[in-house]
Amino acid sequence: MATLKDRIDIRISKEQKEFIRYASELRGFKNLSEFVVHCINAEANKIVKENELIVETLEDKKIFLEAILNPPAPNSKLKSAQLRYKDFKKSNAI
Repeated sequence: MATLKDRIDIRISKEQKEFIRYASELRGFKNLSEFVVHCINAEANKIVKENELIVETLEDKKIFLEAILNPPAPNSKLKSAQLRYKDFKKSNAI
């Protein structure tokens, strides 16, 4: 059964294309398209894995985003820590 394929069109300079073709040949790919798809997939996997290391689930992402967009008001412990930090900086000023 044939696999349906989609197409991505990009424009690059002749120099870029020749450089990419050269790299493709060095790695032994059959053609330029195979090399480009391989590189795109590798980079996409890397990006997704890095993102998942930070926040794993969709719910985690929603909680994180909510905290960034609507941070809670500072409580007494945070205010106390801020004052201690300011005092520390003053006492250690050069």
